Amino acid sequence: MCDVERVMSDIAERYARVTGDFTERSRAVPAGAWDNPSPCEGWTARDVVRHLTDWIPGFFGSQGVEFPALPSVDEDPVGAWQGVQAAVAKALADPDIAARQIETPFSKQSFAETVDMIVIGDVFTHTWDLSRATGQPEQLDPEQLQRMIAGMGAIPEEAMRADGMFGPRIDVADDVDDQTRFLAYVGRRA
Repeated sequence: MCDVERVMSDIAERYARVTGDFTERSRAVPAGAWDNPSPCEGWTARDVVRHLTDWIPGFFGSQGVEFPALPSVDEDPVGAWQGVQAAVAKALADPDIAARQIETPFSKQSFAETVDMIVIGDVFTHTWDLSRATGQPEQLDPEQLQRMIAGMGAIPEEAMRADGMFGPRIDVADDVDDQTRFLAYVGRRA
């Protein structure tokens, strides 16, 4: 396997793992908990899913990725999410789409690298939001947590916090665990 194929494979594996965690948590939302408030100000648990099922197809659909007709998040949040998750996974599995160059506000890179940079991180963070909102275990994937911590500071603060992408950084003690440190960096109180 050449280096490019290995990178693409690693991204696809990370995507499957991180989005799989989100899928499991969405399937485990207790009856009646979809309208619970989330850590994202003004959002419910359902709105966390709505955010992902709106922006991902909105951005990548304009880049030529095909998304199926999705059920309403109001009626079937799990089904809506699974449709988006499967469409991106299918695109990652297509070498031509995975290698296609995408223009983002941060840089120009392949579709796969763009998924790695913005989709995986967003789904990862919102896994915690959904878990917190619905009373589920909040432990995040330790391998991805280390990747996120290593990348903290890679995106300029003004770009990262523009348009409410992340809340203001929260100060925490030096001796907190890695998950608490990451969550504070993205504006969440653990």
